[in-house]
Amino acid sequence: MLYSEIIATGSGLAERVIPNDFFSYLVEDADNWIQSRTGIRERRFVHPHQATSDLATDAAKNALLQAGMDASELDCIIVATSTPDMSLPATACMVQKNIAAKNAFAFDMNSVCSSLVFGIDTADSFIKAGKCRTAMVIGADTYSKILDFNDKGSCPLFGDGAGAVILRASEKKTGLLSSMIKSDGSGWELIQVPSSGSRKPVTAETIDNKENFFYMEGKKVFIFATDIIPKIIEEVTAKAGIKPADLDYIIPHQANLRIIDHITKKTGLAREKFLLNLDRFGNTAAASVGLVMDENRRNGTIKPGSLVLVMGFGGGLSWGGLLIQF
Repeated sequence: MLYSEIIATGSGLAERVIPNDFFSYLVEDADNWIQSRTGIRERRFVHPHQATSDLATDAAKNALLQAGMDASELDCIIVATSTPDMSLPATACMVQKNIAAKNAFAFDMNSVCSSLVFGIDTADSFIKAGKCRTAMVIGADTYSKILDFNDKGSCPLFGDGAGAVILRASEKKTGLLSSMIKSDGSGWELIQVPSSGSRKPVTAETIDNKENFFYMEGKKVFIFATDIIPKIIEEVTAKAGIKPADLDYIIPHQANLRIIDHITKKTGLAREKFLLNLDRFGNTAAASVGLVMDENRRNGTIKPGSLVLVMGFGGGLSWGGLLIQF
């Protein structure tokens, strides 16, 4: 049986550090107001001339460097994003050109903040089916491009970033051991950019109505997240024949510290098992779990043999989880 071993990870970080005080025009004592509600201290935004493919390319190059391999060895590139450079062509094809991955097929996936989890699960299926041997999946988003900076309920939450993962076929029982991906389309309206496609193309009127910006029903999304995360943990570990207590670490989607605190109380899992970068990067959407994975592999927290559950949840509504043996 083939397994998908994680052989490398990489990050692409925006240069501009945006502290909470940036939002002082929206709310008094912005730093305390944002930290107390979300756990976020700062986030990063790209420069106006930069796009999602720029961060994705940086993450890809860093992952290739860590793997000690040439881009020509890649068979597949998936860019998991809900903020592509443009509606067409695929951002993955731009990254393919940038890194000279001449032998790969490339495409985008969009499951909003669950996108990287969906992408890794898809790459694993390709590997097990024999369609490719080595795949790169990049979660990348630049939400600073779609935020309404007059909406204090959403604009302080997000940051820009990219996290890349390289998977390779292995006969060793390592890498991705179990997974699940799911969606519930009845909740699609909770997270959206109303004027961004064929249903409601961007016009002067939709711009005036701010319909080209990100919209989220925060309270309902919080309820969804706190309900679904324990179910992800239970289902993914049960599929692998282990218990949640056997996990070394959990990498949750970095949405809100309140959600994480709620989950630790609900599941009884130790807070120290949850790896976070939310305080420094905010919610980086599809990039969030990839960035945490890369940082903790590089700093030695995640070691060879570590058993880690990675999970995502977001628009669609969508959610999923991956059990990875590093």
